[in-house]
Amino acid sequence: MLIFKMKEVGFYTELPYGRLDVSGNEQAGFRPYQLMAASVAVCSGGILRTILEKKRLQVEDIEIHTEVGRNPEKVHRIETIHLHFIIKGKGLNEKQIQKAIELVGKNCSMAQSVQGSIDIRETFELINKE
Repeated sequence: MLIFKMKEVGFYTELPYGRLDVSGNEQAGFRPYQLMAASVAVCSGGILRTILEKKRLQVEDIEIHTEVGRNPEKVHRIETIHLHFIIKGKGLNEKQIQKAIELVGKNCSMAQSVQGSIDIRETFELINKE
């Protein structure tokens, strides 16, 4: 169970890793839409990392650029999340990575939780190191 306590601007909770401040005011904490996007991005990135490790690919780093599309006419609800994975490693093959990316959305619990409500698009680029 998460318990959120009110503060002057927003709410906070204490978690084993530390305090999480959430607020509609970016100066007072993470905004709810940022946490939603972060949940989808990091869950997807973790699944991608696991898949690539199982394929024994030599991945040095994964960076996830996340763009959120919100609709101001509908209370700024999130309608799209674009995840762009920048994958660095040795001997990376585009076809293998594409197959792995296709599995990400099917296996990420956060992406599955918003399926049908938020359009999630995944793209990638490879940086092959010698």
